[in-house]
Amino acid sequence: MNRRTFIQNTALTTAALASGQFATARSSADYPTVRVAAAQRNFRSEAVEQTIAAVRKGINNPEMAWLFENCFPNTLDTTVEHTMDGGKPDTYVITGDIDAMWLRDSTAQVWPYLPLMKGDKPLQQLVAGVIARQARCIRFDPYANAFYKETTKVGEWKDDVTDMKPGLHERKWEIDSLCYPIRLGYYYWKQTGDTAPFDANWQEAMRLVVQTFREQQRKTGPGPYKFERRTAWATDGVPLGGYGYPVKPNGLICSMFRPSDDATIYPYLIPSNFFAVTSLRQMAELLTAIRANAPLATEARSMAAEVETALKQHAITTHPRFGKVYAYEVNGYGSYNLMDDANVPSLLAMPYLGAVAVSDPIYQNTRRLVLSDENPFFFKGTAGEGIGGPHAGMDMIWPMSIIIRGLTSTSDAEIRQCIQTLQKIHAGTGFMHESFHKNDPSKFTRKWFAWANTLFGEFILKTFNERRALLS
Repeated sequence: MNRRTFIQNTALTTAALASGQFATARSSADYPTVRVAAAQRNFRSEAVEQTIAAVRKGINNPEMAWLFENCFPNTLDTTVEHTMDGGKPDTYVITGDIDAMWLRDSTAQVWPYLPLMKGDKPLQQLVAGVIARQARCIRFDPYANAFYKETTKVGEWKDDVTDMKPGLHERKWEIDSLCYPIRLGYYYWKQTGDTAPFDANWQEAMRLVVQTFREQQRKTGPGPYKFERRTAWATDGVPLGGYGYPVKPNGLICSMFRPSDDATIYPYLIPSNFFAVTSLRQMAELLTAIRANAPLATEARSMAAEVETALKQHAITTHPRFGKVYAYEVNGYGSYNLMDDANVPSLLAMPYLGAVAVSDPIYQNTRRLVLSDENPFFFKGTAGEGIGGPHAGMDMIWPMSIIIRGLTSTSDAEIRQCIQTLQKIHAGTGFMHESFHKNDPSKFTRKWFAWANTLFGEFILKTFNERRALLS
C-alpha cells in the first residue's frame, strides 16, 4: 500500500474505521467504542491502562478522554509484534496501514511509553525489543528507511534503481532514520539504567551510523548511495543520476529525502542535521557509560562538533520580516529553502528533539516564520491551521504539526488552541490522521496512522500532567 492513499468525503462506520481492526460500538452514540477489542490487542501494558484510566477520571472533557483512550495505546493495540529471539526481546513495529517498519516511525510510536517502563517490565522488554530490531535493520542496510519483518520478502519498490534487496520496503536515505534509534536507546537507558540492549550488535549498528554520516558529508565525492524511481511523483525520485543536486562540502550531512519520504531540494536538510548533532552526542555518552568502543565515542563527539560548527556557518539566513532564521534546506553555495514540513524532524520540532532550546531567539524567529504565510506549506482554513507538506498536497494540514506546535509552546493560549483544533478534526473516527483538508476534516489521508495517534496521546498526557485546566 502506498503512503499516499487518500480518503475523500469519508463517512465511516465504526466497523470500517481500520478495515476490521476495531471493535463495534458498545457505548454512547456520540463516543462509540472504536478502540480494538481487548482480546484482539497485540500487546497489553498495565501501566498504559492505568494512565488511560487516570486521564479519563481527571479531565472534565468526555470527547478528549475518548480520543486519548483511542489514540494513546494505538501502537500497542495494533502495530507491535513482540517475541523472544534466542532469549532476547525482538519487537517488530508496523507503521499502521503499511506492513513495514520505519526506523523513524517505530521510535516515535513507542516513545510516549518510555516514562511508564519502570513500573511495567513487560513494556520495558517490548521497547528493548524495538532497540534490538532497529539495530538489526541498520546492520542490514544503514541507507534504508523501511524494512520488512522477514529479509526474504520482496515489496512494491523492488525495481527502484538503488542497491535494493529483499527485506527492504524502501531504501530512501534520510538522516533521521539513523538518529531516531539513538534517541530511543539513549532515553531507554536514562529511564531504566538497563544496558543489556547495547550489545555488540547494537555497537556495530552505531559504527555504521557514523560511517554513513561520514560518507554523506561527501567531502571526496558523492559516496556510495544513489536512488531513482520510475514514477510520476516528482518528490519520489532523486535527480542527476540519483545523487541529487550538488552541494559544496562544508561538514554538513546530505539527506536525499526528508522525514516525509519526499526528496529534498537542497540536500543539506537543516533540522535533520541539528538532530544528528544531538544524536551523535547521545551515542558517545552511552558508549562511554557502557565502556565500549572509546574510539567510536570520540569520533561521534568530533563529528557532532564539526556538524554543529557548519550549522552555525551555513544554516542561518536573514528574512526581511522575521530577522535571523534557520533555513529548511541549504546547499553550501548560498542557496536557502525557507519553508517547513510537518514531518519530524522539522524546524518547528527542534526543541522537542532536544536539538535547540525553545528560548533560542533564532528558533523563535523561525517559529514565527513557519507558522505564517511566509511558509508555503502553512495552511489556514475553516477547520484549523497548521503545517502540511508536498507529501499530501496543498491545503492538507497534518495533525502532527498541530501536536508539535503544542508540545513546543510555552503559551497557554496557543496550547489550548492546538487542543481545541485537534478535538474537532478527527472526523468522527476517534483517531488522528496523516492529514486533513483545511476546510473539511472529513477529507483526510490514512485512517490508521499510529505515529500521529501516539504523538497525540503524548501531547495530551503532557498537558494533563502540567496544565490540566487546558483540557477542560
